[in-house]
Amino acid sequence: MKNIILFLAGIMAAVLFASEVSALPLFARQTGMACSACHFQHFPLLNGFGRAFKSAGYTMMGTQGKVEGEGLAIPNTLNMAVMTTAGYEKTNQATGTTPAKTTGDGAFYVPGTVGELSLFFGGRVSENAGFLAEIGTGGAVAGTNVTAAHNSAKMPILFEVAASGLKVVPEGTRVGVIPFTTDDHGASYGFEVLNTGANVVHQMSDTPGLNGAHSAALSAQQYIGTAGSATGLAFVADNPMGFINLTKYDQTGLARGTLASLGSSYVRFAGMFDLAGWDAGAGIQIWSGNSAVYGSGASGPIGTYVYVDTKATAIDGQMQGRLGSMPAGFYASYATAPADTANTYNMDPAKAVAGNAVLTSSYGSATKSAFNISAEVGVIPEKVTLGAAFRFGKSGVAAGGSSNASDNAITLVATYKLAQNMMTSLSITSASGEYWDAPHQDALGSVTTTINLLTLF
Repeated sequence: MKNIILFLAGIMAAVLFASEVSALPLFARQTGMACSACHFQHFPLLNGFGRAFKSAGYTMMGTQGKVEGEGLAIPNTLNMAVMTTAGYEKTNQATGTTPAKTTGDGAFYVPGTVGELSLFFGGRVSENAGFLAEIGTGGAVAGTNVTAAHNSAKMPILFEVAASGLKVVPEGTRVGVIPFTTDDHGASYGFEVLNTGANVVHQMSDTPGLNGAHSAALSAQQYIGTAGSATGLAFVADNPMGFINLTKYDQTGLARGTLASLGSSYVRFAGMFDLAGWDAGAGIQIWSGNSAVYGSGASGPIGTYVYVDTKATAIDGQMQGRLGSMPAGFYASYATAPADTANTYNMDPAKAVAGNAVLTSSYGSATKSAFNISAEVGVIPEKVTLGAAFRFGKSGVAAGGSSNASDNAITLVATYKLAQNMMTSLSITSASGEYWDAPHQDALGSVTTTINLLTLF
């Protein structure tokens, strides 16, 4: 492991003064702008312009040619992009039995084989509508339900409300509906622009880690498990001062090729404001109701559908600006999921590991909660960042002699841009607390180290 890290450091040093190359993924092609126009420090974090582009439903265009007619103005090219990840991951979970291996043995991954290989396409549909879809391919991680394939789609249909006609409505307000479906981003996938992990797409690191080890340290929402399959309708009102998202969703539905009853609800309020020169935001999330999930062995019998509750709340906030000459971001989140006979947001994550017969309870018997804080500084602006995150958590399950075992973590993250559309990262997460008894450590691993190369083109 030491040799691998030294090797990566050598590569970083060799390219430290390499010229920066503008990335040209899906929306960069449509707008004619570099990726850095929309992202704060690096992908996937959004800056103010990135929020505005997303809030306009992906309809903004630049110099790209259009096909125009009465009631028609679409790009003359169907814009696409490819995302790939490759790297190495090592944990202290139980090692595999030859020839089967786990990350306890250390494992390399490449695009399409545990690493991500996704095709994105979409963009402007009309003046008031856009589209985004992701189609992924890849095999599953041996011994788990984790797959490298991610599939999602949404169509924002958002109309601008004229401020002159309604003086109480701030300028730039848009209202509308966003039909969506996703197999791994959860109910908040319909619409979200904060970088707190309120949706797993937007958080400080692009590397979630096996079993979400890094994501769960960066974001309280991701710790309680709000990602996953969701199909629904998001009713959105948005302007530069903030947004409201009222969503009805089902946890399987079209994400698994079935009809959806939309029995669960998701409510999101968020405000954006200037805080002494810092780009700041804060909000609240509430999940409620119940809907079907596809049985994974943890949530129900494999291959069957079962109904479970969707109950959780979260509050979060962020500040993005500069410390002297260096860009810096600060993020905080707090989330809880009550104990229930079957609350999908209060589960023992070790149950997602197939073949784990030691742990007998899928759902938590106490309230699951976490308070997460993180910060990232661009020590070499637009090139190198260093970040850290801390989690103070309660697992919701009995372990280590406690009825609600503690589950704390610290994460260290370093990123280096080879280009605007190529980034290497090193993420190290170390968890501690009563939750990490022998069965849980064997199943998940309390220490996860990931070296990742993300490419967008």
